[in-house]
Amino acid sequence: MKRLLLFIICSVIANGSYAQGDTLTLIRVNKQRHFKHQVPAGNYSGITRIGKDEYAVVSDKSPKDGYYVFRITIDSIKGYVYDVQTICFRGVNDINRDAEGIVYLPQTNTLLISGEADNQILEYQLDGNRTIRKVELPSILRTASRNEGLESLAYNEQTHEIWTCAESTLPEDSAQATYSNGIKNNIRLFSFDENLQPKSQYLYQMDAPKIHKKAYIFAHGVSELLALDNGSLLVLEREFYVPKKKIGSYVINRIYQVFPHHVLQDGNQVPMLDKVLLTEWKTKLNLLSRKIANYEGMCLGPKLVDGSQVIILVSDSQNQYGGVLKDWFKTIVVK
Repeated sequence: MKRLLLFIICSVIANGSYAQGDTLTLIRVNKQRHFKHQVPAGNYSGITRIGKDEYAVVSDKSPKDGYYVFRITIDSIKGYVYDVQTICFRGVNDINRDAEGIVYLPQTNTLLISGEADNQILEYQLDGNRTIRKVELPSILRTASRNEGLESLAYNEQTHEIWTCAESTLPEDSAQATYSNGIKNNIRLFSFDENLQPKSQYLYQMDAPKIHKKAYIFAHGVSELLALDNGSLLVLEREFYVPKKKIGSYVINRIYQVFPHHVLQDGNQVPMLDKVLLTEWKTKLNLLSRKIANYEGMCLGPKLVDGSQVIILVSDSQNQYGGVLKDWFKTIVVK
């Protein structure tokens, strides 16, 4: 805890922190949709674009190590998800590594997949076989809790950077947020170059949990990152609350934009990032609504006819748990 406080106190923020023109403008938040007869029940936790309308998607409980290929059709005017079709699964007979994040590297025509079970980021060919390469992670990431490990993975072709983070606060930094302690998670964001070597790290502070009553299940952490062309990142914060009777469950999702390259590095200190809220929404499970959605995957989609950018999100239904949860897809449109 003392070390984390020292990091925060010693953070040096560049004047202005970020240029106003770097911030995204939210154009539209589209309603979520599910495709019961086209998408098999899954635990979808990461997504990346690999072609015009083809996307690689990982499920953290798929029967084998690998990924699904989905064809996702986006409306070219409003940017909503028009259709989703499952094309195939590509993988090997190894056990699933609890795959959580996936990105496509066009320069090598390969994929990186993060696994929460082994806390590694390994490289895969498009046929689903592994290469011999892996991301060289800092040793502190190996201390991540079993269920709060490498949840997120991002890559941007323009900046040539890979990004990841643990879902929750690392044990070396401080305690993790719970429904009862009211503290804020402090997340280390790590960047890597295209040779899969470490570059930099930053501290990101989540909002405090909104819930202050006993939970049967409670998850509060960063569930995904998205790297943008201007060097900024989108950070998806997720607060998932489930009471013992299940009715009354909810998920609060918030997407913030941060600007790592507008922050001055100061020797070995880890600077704290400012953040700007892009959008927030809440899904619920109650007597009137069964639209609760635990979003864990996020990637860039196509650009629309007006030049705005679609961001695609996919949820983890826990294999359509109890016949109630659904595999939701959602888009937001930004400029």
